[in-house]
Amino acid sequence: MVKWLSVVSRFGFIFVLFLLLNQCRSENTKDSRKVFRYNEYRNVTSLDPAFSRNPQNIWPINQLFNGLVQLDQNLGIQPEIAHSWSISPDGLRYTFQLRKDVYFHPSPLFGASQTRKVVAADFVYSFDRLKDAELASPGSWVLQQVERYEAPAEDVFTIHLKNPFPAFLGLLTMRYCAVVPNEVANHYGANFRSHPIGTGPFSFKRWDENVKLVLRKNPNYFEKDENGNKLPYLDAIAIQFISDIQSEFMLFLQGKLDFINSLDASYKDELLTPTGTLQNKYKERLNMLKGPYLNTEYIGIYLDSDNPALQSKKIRQAINIGFDRKLMIAYLRNNVGYPAKKGMIPKGLPGTSSEEFEYDPEQARIWVEEYKKEMGETPTLSLATDSNYLDLCEYLQRELQKIGIEIQIEVMPTATLRQAKSSGKLELFRASWIADYPDAENYLSLFNSFNFSPNGPNYTHYKNPTFDRMYRDALSLVSDSLRIEKYKAMDSLALSESPVVPLYYDQVIRFVQKNIKGMEINPINLLVLKNVKKL
Repeated sequence: MVKWLSVVSRFGFIFVLFLLLNQCRSENTKDSRKVFRYNEYRNVTSLDPAFSRNPQNIWPINQLFNGLVQLDQNLGIQPEIAHSWSISPDGLRYTFQLRKDVYFHPSPLFGASQTRKVVAADFVYSFDRLKDAELASPGSWVLQQVERYEAPAEDVFTIHLKNPFPAFLGLLTMRYCAVVPNEVANHYGANFRSHPIGTGPFSFKRWDENVKLVLRKNPNYFEKDENGNKLPYLDAIAIQFISDIQSEFMLFLQGKLDFINSLDASYKDELLTPTGTLQNKYKERLNMLKGPYLNTEYIGIYLDSDNPALQSKKIRQAINIGFDRKLMIAYLRNNVGYPAKKGMIPKGLPGTSSEEFEYDPEQARIWVEEYKKEMGETPTLSLATDSNYLDLCEYLQRELQKIGIEIQIEVMPTATLRQAKSSGKLELFRASWIADYPDAENYLSLFNSFNFSPNGPNYTHYKNPTFDRMYRDALSLVSDSLRIEKYKAMDSLALSESPVVPLYYDQVIRFVQKNIKGMEINPINLLVLKNVKKL
C-alpha cells in the first residue's frame, strides 16, 4: 500500500476524498443494497439518444432506451423491440415485426393513462427526428443508406435502402436509433436531453448536472431472463461525476463504487502484476473482467504531407517493423491489449488480414539507409499526440531512433489534435478508431478515398483505385463469407502500403466488486446493467 499512498499524496486529494466518504456514509445503507453505483469522470452532456455519440452519454442512454435490435455479448444481433425481421433477397428492404408489450415510461404528457404502447409510427417519428437538420444530431449519418421507411401496420416497420449495405442491422443497434415518444420529445424540444422518456429497463429520476444522475427500476420492462423472471434486478443506478481519477479509484477501493472501467496509468501497477493478472491482495475483494475491444490504436501517416520521408514506402514500412509491439504492450500497459500486427481490423471482428508485421529492426535499418543514400538526408518526422499517450509516443521515439529515424513529439490538447488531424496539418498523429457498429467495413472506411477528411474519416488521404473498387464490391455482397474474404484482401492491400502504423488492439477491462453478479463485457464496451445483481 506504500506505493498507492504515494500516489494519493502526489495528487493531493485527501481532503476532497474525506468529504466524499462522509457523504457516502450518510446515505441509507439499506436502500443502497440494490443501487448500482459508478463514477463518470468525463461529463454526460445529454440523455437524448440522438446525441449518444460517446461512451459517457451512451452508457446511461442504454439503460433508458431501446431500439429495434440489440447486440449480445458476442456481437450477435438479437431482437429488442422488434421480435423478428426479414430482409428481401436484394438486400434493400428490411421488415420488422414489433412486440406488442412495450410501453413508454410514465409521463403526465401521455394524459390520464400516464403511458402508452410503442407502435411502428413511433419509429417513423424517431427516424424523422434523427434526420432533422434543426436538431443537428451527430447520428444522422446512420440513415445515409436509407431511402425511405414507413409503418404499414401498427406492429410493422419497414425500411428501404438506396443500395445494399450488409452492415445495416449492426447500425440499427446503435442507440441513435432508439425509439422516443413524440408527445414528450416535441414538448421539451432541446430540453429532452434532461427530460428523457424511453422504454428501457430503467427510467429517469434525477440529474444534478456535474454532481449526480439517478435512474430507477422500470417495473413494467418487457424483457425477462432465461427463467422467465422480469428484468432488471437492480432497484436503481447512481452515477457520480468526480473528475479526479485517483478519487474515483479511492472510492472504489472503499467499496463506495461498484466498478471501474479501463485502467489508468496512475494505478495500473497497484492493481495488476507486470504480466497483467490481478494482484494477489485484491483477489478476495475484486473480480477482473477482460476481453477484446473493437478499438485499434494507431499512428496515422498523412500521405499528402510535403515531407519526402512520408512519401517513401520504405520509411513507412520501416516504421511498421522497427519497434517491438509485444514489448510495448508489456512495458507500458501491463499486457492489457494485443500487439497490432495485422492491419486496422482488430481482434474480435471477422475480416482481419492473414498477413502480419514482424518486428525486424535489421530490415528496417536497411530501408532507412537506402532512403538516406537516395535523398541524402536523415528522415525526420513530427508526431502529434495528447498527454494521455505521451509515454507510448516516447517509446516509439526511442525505438525508431535506433533504426535511424528521428521523431519529434508535439503534445497538444485532445480537441486541438482532433481538429488538426482532420484538417491535414499533422505529419504523424496518434489516433484511435473505436467501432461504431460490429462490421469490419467500419475500419476499412478509413482507407476509402471518398472519405477524405475533413468530410470523412480517411485522415491519411490514402488513395488506391483498386481498394476503392473492392470497397464498393464488398458492400454489394449479401453473403457474409464472401464479404469477409473481400475484407481480408482489402486489409492486406492497405497494410502493404503502410498508410498507418497499427500499435495495438485494445481490451475491455473492468474491475468489479465481489458482490456484483451478472456483469458481462462485450467488444464495444457497452454498459449493460439489466442483467446485473447486487448481493
